[in-house]
Amino acid sequence: MKKLLNNLNKIPRPRRKKALPDSSRITTETIAEHRERILAGGRRFKYPVQYARHRLVFNAIIITIVTLIALIGVGYWQLYSAQNTSDFIYRVTRVLPLPVAKIDGEPVLYSDYLMKYRSSIHYLETKERINLKTEDGNRQSDFVKSQAMDDALADAYAGKLAKQNNVTVSDVELQTYLKQQRSSTDGEVSKATYNAVILDYYGWSPAEYEHAMKTKLLRQKVSFVVDTDAEAASKVVGATITAGNTDLKSVVETVNKTAKVQVEYGALGFVPKTNQDGGLAVAAAKLTKSQISTVIKSTTGDGYYFIKLLDSKETEVSYEFVHIPLTFFTQQLKAVKDQNKVQVFITIPEVAITPAN
Repeated sequence: MKKLLNNLNKIPRPRRKKALPDSSRITTETIAEHRERILAGGRRFKYPVQYARHRLVFNAIIITIVTLIALIGVGYWQLYSAQNTSDFIYRVTRVLPLPVAKIDGEPVLYSDYLMKYRSSIHYLETKERINLKTEDGNRQSDFVKSQAMDDALADAYAGKLAKQNNVTVSDVELQTYLKQQRSSTDGEVSKATYNAVILDYYGWSPAEYEHAMKTKLLRQKVSFVVDTDAEAASKVVGATITAGNTDLKSVVETVNKTAKVQVEYGALGFVPKTNQDGGLAVAAAKLTKSQISTVIKSTTGDGYYFIKLLDSKETEVSYEFVHIPLTFFTQQLKAVKDQNKVQVFITIPEVAITPAN
C-alpha cells in the first residue's frame, strides 16, 4: 500500500498557470496602451530602413554636386586656361553659349571665335603646309588668334548696334548673296561643289559657312546704317552728277571741298563681268558706254560707289568709279576699345604686324 502511494506521487501533475497581472490583460481600457506598445516595438525595424534610404539619397546628391563642380572646373580650365580648340570643345561651345569676351556689354560667343580661329588654322595646315609646332608656326598661330578675336569682337559689336537700329538679315538676302558667290565666268557653280570647296579650304560645313556669311552681311548693313556722313557725301556726289558734271575726277575734287568723308576716284582695266568686286562689274555690264550709274552699295560693305562704263567686251568690262568709304563703324569700334570697354577672358598674344614693303 505504501509502495502504491509512492508511485502515485511520482505521476506528474499539471502545473497551474500563473495568473496574468492586470496590466497584461487586454481590455477596452488598456487596448490603446497595448497598441502603442506593439507599434513601439515595430519602430526599431522601420526607422533603420528610413535612415539608410535618406542617407543613400543624401550621398547621391553630394556625389552629383561634386561631379558637376569637377566637370565645370575641368571645362573652365580647358576653355579659359588651356584654351583647348579641339573638335569636342568646339562642339561644346556651339551647344552652350559661353562667352570668350565682352565688348561694350555685349558678349562675344566662344563658338564664333573658335569657328574663325579653327578655319584659319585649317587653311594654314592644309594649304600653306605650315607646321604649327615650329617657331614660325607659333607666330602664325598667335597672329590667327589675334585676328580671330578682333573679327569676333567686331561682329559682336555690330550685333549690338543692329539691335539698337532694328537691322536684320533675311534668309532671302542671305541666299541671294550666296548665289552671287557661286557665280563665275562659266556660270553658277552647284551648291554641292561650292560647299566642297568651302570645306576643303576653310573646314566649314554648309551651316557654319551660312552663319559666317550672315554675320558678315549684318555687319555690312550696320556699317551703312550708322554712317550718316558717308550717306550724306553720297547724296552730294549724286547731286553733282545729276547737275551735269560727268567727269568723275572733277566730281571728287568738288565734293571733297565740303564733305566730312573724303571720297576717292579710281579706274579699272578690263575685268570679267562676274568679277568679285562687290557687284561693281555686274552693275557696269548693265550700262551703256559713258553712262554713269546711280549710287551702289557695295556687297563687300566698303562703301557707296558711282561707276561709269568706259568700254565693254563680250565677257569683260572696263569702268571708272567714285568711292565713298564707310568709316564710322571702324572709328566707333576703335573708340570702344580705347575706352577699355572690352574684356577678353582668354590670353591673346600681342602680335606686331610688319608692314609690307
